[in-house]
Amino acid sequence: MSKNWTEQHIPDQQGRVAIVTGANTGLGFETARMLAARGATVVLAVRDVEKGTQAASRMTGDVTVQALDLTRLDSIRSAAADLRAAHPRIDLLINNAGVMYTPKRTTTDGFELQFGTNHLGHFALTGLLLDRLLPVPARASSRSAAPATASAPPSTSTTCNGSGPTAASAPTARPNSPT
Repeated sequence: MSKNWTEQHIPDQQGRVAIVTGANTGLGFETARMLAARGATVVLAVRDVEKGTQAASRMTGDVTVQALDLTRLDSIRSAAADLRAAHPRIDLLINNAGVMYTPKRTTTDGFELQFGTNHLGHFALTGLLLDRLLPVPARASSRSAAPATASAPPSTSTTCNGSGPTAASAPTARPNSPT
């Protein structure tokens, strides 16, 4: 195996269902694009459906778009209901969407915008889809961006194996960050 991991190392994803939040740009787009190219059924869960549709048109494979605004619990519930209706099982839930350095604002439901979007929104989505993740050897992965000065962004990944989720890795504290 090569020293440097590349997208060519992604194994066949045929028969797997992957939901990627924030998949119309950046890391979410590249993750969704690579999974679709390897055969996964990929759902781009995005706030702006038009931008999601444009992103999907630049991918090959089985790619659909789902409206999801992580700042609104009603949108999260609606998206989860749509995803549950369309997919009896979910193999990958990649919680990638997020906001950073926002002006002081709150979500529609009254939470601080960055915390509500990046953490509570994904927590609610994962909880509403958990029964679709548990019956299969699924993985739910949450990503959060770090400022450019940080050495590495923290990531939490949970494996669901039918007997309940178990932490595969814990968030890593960064130098000069509160723990």
